[in-house]
Amino acid sequence: MYRIGIVGYGNLGRACEKIAAAGKDFELVGIFTRRDPASLSSPFGTPFYRQADLPSFEGKIDVLALCTGSANDLVDLGKTAAVHFNTVDSFDTHAKMKGYVSDMEKIAVENGHLSFIGIGWDPGLFSLMRALFGGVLADGNTQTFWGKGVSQGHSEAVRKIKGVLKGVQYTVPKQAALDAARRGEGASLTTRDKHLRECFVVAAEDADKAEIEREIVTMPNYFDEYDTVVHFITAEEFDRDHTAMPHGGFVLRSGSVNGMHERVEFSLALDSNPDFTASVLMAYARVNCKMAAAGMRGAKTILDIPVIALTDEDRLDFIAHNL
Repeated sequence: MYRIGIVGYGNLGRACEKIAAAGKDFELVGIFTRRDPASLSSPFGTPFYRQADLPSFEGKIDVLALCTGSANDLVDLGKTAAVHFNTVDSFDTHAKMKGYVSDMEKIAVENGHLSFIGIGWDPGLFSLMRALFGGVLADGNTQTFWGKGVSQGHSEAVRKIKGVLKGVQYTVPKQAALDAARRGEGASLTTRDKHLRECFVVAAEDADKAEIEREIVTMPNYFDEYDTVVHFITAEEFDRDHTAMPHGGFVLRSGSVNGMHERVEFSLALDSNPDFTASVLMAYARVNCKMAAAGMRGAKTILDIPVIALTDEDRLDFIAHNL
C-alpha cells in the first residue's frame, strides 16, 4: 500500500483522489490546500490540511501528487516539495521544462528524493511518441496537434487574470495544417499556422474587458504565438455550454525511407482531460513509489522511465501479453 498525498483540489486533484480511493494500492493521507481546510469536504472522507503544513508530513507520505496550475504555482511548489517528498507532477509549460527538470534534479538528489516531472499526455505520452517516432523514422518531420479540446493549463492561466470570474480555453487544430503535415509538408508550418486558441470568459461587472483580452492574447508561452479569439459571455452561457472538459490530439511523423514516403501517427480522443491526465499521473505515482524504494533518486521524465515499470506483472508474462 502506497501512502499518497495530493496538493490541490481542482479538477486534477479531485480526479486523482477518485482513482486512489477506488484502487487497492493507495492509502490517501490527505489533500493539501491553500484554502481553509474546514471549508472543504470529500466524498471519500479524505482529510484536508493546509498546504503550509506539508513539511510536518515528511516520512508519512510515499509520493506527493502535485495538482496545481503550471502557470504560476507548480514550479515553486515542486522545488519546495522535493526537499521533503518524492513527487509526481504534470507540469505542462514546454518552454520551461528543461530548466525545471535541471533545478528539480539538484534538489531531489541533494535531499534523497525522486521526482517525476511532466507526467500527463502532453507533456507525457505525446513526448514518448515524439521520441519514438523520431528514433525509428530518422529522415522526417514530427508535428503535434492538440484538440479540439479544453486545455487545463491555459484555462487556469486565463482564470488567474484580474477581473475573470470564469474562463475556459479551447485549442483548435487548423485542418489545412493537419492535412499538410500528413502529406509530408509540415516542416514549414509555424505555431500560428497549426492552431487557434479560443477563449470563453465571464468577466466581473466592473472589469476592463479590453485589458483582459490584451492580457490573454499577449501572455508569453501560452497565447502570444497563436491566433487567439476571446469571447465574453454570461455566467449562464458558460454553465450551459462550457463545463465539460474534452480534449485530444495527434502526434505524427512523416518521412522517407529508401525514397518511399512513410507516416506514423498516434492520436487520442478524451471525454475528460483531467480524468485521463489523472490516470497517467497516478500510474506513474505507483512507479515512483517502486523506483524510489529501489534506490532511484533525482528528477525523471516519462522519457527516462521504462514502460515495463508500469506493471506489477511478471516480466515474461508481460512480454508474452504485449510483445
